Amino acid sequence: MAYTVGIDFGTNSVRSIVVRCSDGSEVGTSVFNYPSGEMGILLDPKDHNLARQHPGDYLLGLESSVKEALAQAKGEDSGFSPEQVIGIGVDTTGSSPIPVDEKNVALATKPEWKGNLSGECWLWKDHTSIAEAGKITEMATEHRPQYIAKCGNTYSSEWFWAKLWHCLKVSPDVFEAAYSWVEFCDWIPAVLSGVNDPKAVKRGVCAAGHKALYAEDWDGLPDKEFLSMLDPKLADLRDRLYEKAHDANEVAGFLCDEWASTLGLQSGLPIAIGAFDVHFGAIGSGVDEGTLVKVIGTSTCDCGVVSASKKIEDIPGICGIVKGSILPGFYGLEAGQSAVGDIFAWFVNNVCQGNGDTHQELTKEASKLNPGESGLLALDWNNGNRTVLVDPLLSGLLLGQSLHTSQAEIYRALIEATAFGARAILERMDEYGVETKRIVCAGGIAQKNPMLMQIYADVTGREMLIAGSSQACALGSSIVAAVAAGSAQGGYDDFVSAQKAMTTLDDNVYRPEAKSQAVYDELYRLYKKVHDAFGGVKVEDLSEVMKRLLEIKKEVS
Repeated sequence: MAYTVGIDFGTNSVRSIVVRCSDGSEVGTSVFNYPSGEMGILLDPKDHNLARQHPGDYLLGLESSVKEALAQAKGEDSGFSPEQVIGIGVDTTGSSPIPVDEKNVALATKPEWKGNLSGECWLWKDHTSIAEAGKITEMATEHRPQYIAKCGNTYSSEWFWAKLWHCLKVSPDVFEAAYSWVEFCDWIPAVLSGVNDPKAVKRGVCAAGHKALYAEDWDGLPDKEFLSMLDPKLADLRDRLYEKAHDANEVAGFLCDEWASTLGLQSGLPIAIGAFDVHFGAIGSGVDEGTLVKVIGTSTCDCGVVSASKKIEDIPGICGIVKGSILPGFYGLEAGQSAVGDIFAWFVNNVCQGNGDTHQELTKEASKLNPGESGLLALDWNNGNRTVLVDPLLSGLLLGQSLHTSQAEIYRALIEATAFGARAILERMDEYGVETKRIVCAGGIAQKNPMLMQIYADVTGREMLIAGSSQACALGSSIVAAVAAGSAQGGYDDFVSAQKAMTTLDDNVYRPEAKSQAVYDELYRLYKKVHDAFGGVKVEDLSEVMKRLLEIKKEVS
């Protein structure tokens, strides 16, 4: 028997699983919650756009979760021993760049930078660099339009260069102290491999292509002339970053003696190239051409692949079209919504002052409502719009409330808003010729909330399949590790074979219900009017919206 370890660094915690390569069975799992900040996130009460994390938490979580997962595997699977682990895969959030010194040590873990938020990891959901992202979009549109054509023609404040430039402006001392910057998903494999030179860190094309404007078409990262237009110090930094980024056919390195001893594994194990959680989650959900994988969590990311042998149009408003970013030999497509689970958590925790039980109670009450019965319509922009408007300055909206509106009605309307946002993404993909034959949803929300999944089916008019693993991202990392190890070690030589053996689908399938779909089609029409008006797409007469919501409420009640 051969096994791999998949390590999934999420927004609030890190999860490690031990997976049997022959059938994808998860024989050991462990979760470590980041101890710093608020649910692992370092915040600034003076700036709601700021979201950072302490890299030291990642190292603590790496050790704790892997050791506990291995210990559980020993107890659960009599055939398992750590000597049978053949590889390790890692996925993380992103773009989450980390400033490091010349030894690849995260600045925030050094005493002199303790408590300095700019020296921490700049978490994916940090939106402090809105102005910088806008300027990058402006300058690229004028001078290098090809740079942003593949990422929807708009550069995001969630991404690499905007964050680095903002750091340079607001914390020049941190920027000067940082010898280089390494994406979270590249840093962990490098740490495990004992790499102590940032220039020797093997970078994945997932982060490089989707967030750092990397492409082979222009020989890698943006050229120094363009970066100098932004700031000469960014151009100087380019020399300390990287020249080449790699797809999942490459390994990031091999487990060093120090970490092998710490984790209780054999040294020299292949460490798969790192990638973003949702991209490996797509692999763990069985992504192939024609399949759209929706990883639904605090945010939602939609991932698909198109054969690299085909010509694919640039798609305005999506997060990127990058060769090899998910599966080698395919273009990886990414879109998504900046807040989904975060919206539900905000409403339950901040507005209702509730807890986990409140989610269950509101779900139970909201399930009793018919589509349109609440008379409410919401926009899903509580953390800005990632796709298709790509605008972090947009915010949430709730229309139609009365003196009788209940918490459950609002809760359902917020879920419906995220479903409408999901439909807008699907329609943009369809508009540009990316065919979606099936949708597979992954993540805890997809697994645990039948009401939400039925609403998604009814709103989109599509079947919703559910990934067989509740840990699709970690499983995807395990699959990539199995391919990195190869068949000679008990793994696989290609992703088709590995996915066939190691991925499954849940028995539950959510199919559109005609009556509900008809109501949601009308609500979506209203959503699009509000979406386009507040999103600046076009001028819309919104005078009918409230009155039509009341009419729909009367019709369905």
